[in-house]
Amino acid sequence: MCHWSSYLTAAGGVLAGLAAAAALLARQRRVISHQRQALAARDRDRSRWHRLATHNDTTDLPNRRALWTHLEATFSLGEPLGLVLIDLDRFKQVNDTYGHEHGNDLLREVGRRLRALGPSVALAAHLAGDEFALVVHGDDGDVATAATAAHRRISECPYEVAGQQVIVTASVGYALAEPDMLPRDLLHAADQAMYLAKHRRSDIRAHDPDHATAPGIVIRYRDLR
Repeated sequence: MCHWSSYLTAAGGVLAGLAAAAALLARQRRVISHQRQALAARDRDRSRWHRLATHNDTTDLPNRRALWTHLEATFSLGEPLGLVLIDLDRFKQVNDTYGHEHGNDLLREVGRRLRALGPSVALAAHLAGDEFALVVHGDDGDVATAATAAHRRISECPYEVAGQQVIVTASVGYALAEPDMLPRDLLHAADQAMYLAKHRRSDIRAHDPDHATAPGIVIRYRDLR
């Protein structure tokens, strides 16, 4: 009888130990699960904040910061590239006539059209308001082709705005990166071309060095209009 009592006591101790170990293991698993969930939530927050910092909140296209980062990275590789700047014509009239929300819908559609351009367009960006940009990897012919394709995609098909068919055109300027250029120089050159396209109603215009400003003087189209 004493032997059975000892066995039962020992068995009870083993079972109690197993139960305690199981409880400890379950608690450890809960802690690990909570830690993983916290890390996943932190990563999602970082990803969301990074996207907010690098993308336009209306069109979800890369913004000016993302464009600048891409240009700096591509310049450092020494690969041929060009920049196309696009300004929608009379977009303010669309906003004034149909309202801001419908204007945003039009901007989103422009973004979708630019996003669908050919493989030479490495980045389609929404800089601000009604201004967009394309980074094109390739030579002068590739950049000119992308500029023409962007103008055609934006202008040839009407947009449905508040149940109405609305025609929107664009002024497009582009420039090719030269060996002695920095990213800001390329942006300046493309912006000058876009301004001349807007000012002379020529739709698409390549950068013309004869219209360059003096060194160190940067004139943006938005300052002139």
